[in-house]
Amino acid sequence: MEEIDLNNLPKHIAIIMDGNRRWAKQKGLEAKLGHKAGADALEKITLYANKIGIKYLTVYAFSTENWKRTEEEIGALMILLEAYLNKFAKRAKEENIQVRVLGDIEVLNESLKNKMKETIELTKDNTGLTLNIAFNYGGRAEIVKAVKDISKKVLDGKINLEDINEAEVANSLYTHGEPDPDLVIRTGGELRTSNFLPWQIVYSEFYFVEKYWPDFDEESLIEAIKEYQRRNRRFGAK
Repeated sequence: MEEIDLNNLPKHIAIIMDGNRRWAKQKGLEAKLGHKAGADALEKITLYANKIGIKYLTVYAFSTENWKRTEEEIGALMILLEAYLNKFAKRAKEENIQVRVLGDIEVLNESLKNKMKETIELTKDNTGLTLNIAFNYGGRAEIVKAVKDISKKVLDGKINLEDINEAEVANSLYTHGEPDPDLVIRTGGELRTSNFLPWQIVYSEFYFVEKYWPDFDEESLIEAIKEYQRRNRRFGAK
């Protein structure tokens, strides 16, 4: 930790947690065990990010495209997330971590949906790290939802067409009230954003790493932050 500048931390880190299935395959294990190892890595990284002073952590847990996977794997993921929340909710409360969920959770089964809502309610007043779990999330779907919400405001006479600006759109996203990510990390060696936070990451720094998500640990996060601190963020200025 002494190798990073604690006065120049990214306020918001977003992570595309890729490689659980490949990690499991490499070890001759079932995919669900890869996801279990990924959940363990998430808990470890969340606690460490909170410890060093990161304010927001957004993780891509399940995309709208992931419904194309087998019923068996999807079912295992749902069970795993519910078990993760059962285990982590109390710890999050103790560690002053707020948990939020980004995405359409109304289509999920009642048990998982209720556990998400319970966790959100339990941790809503915490003031440490905010952990955003993007679940049944798609970036384009998020923007479409924002457009519909803003259109309804116009139709209802709450705002005028001329009132629509970037701030109005940002306030209609799942991440309303939060700063955009400073740093986006993707594990697993892939070099794409995969429909993750397309509005929010326009000026984010990107950090790609070959290792699979279950192998991403505290030292890996430090390396990503050190790389972030070496960069000169100009936000379009020369």
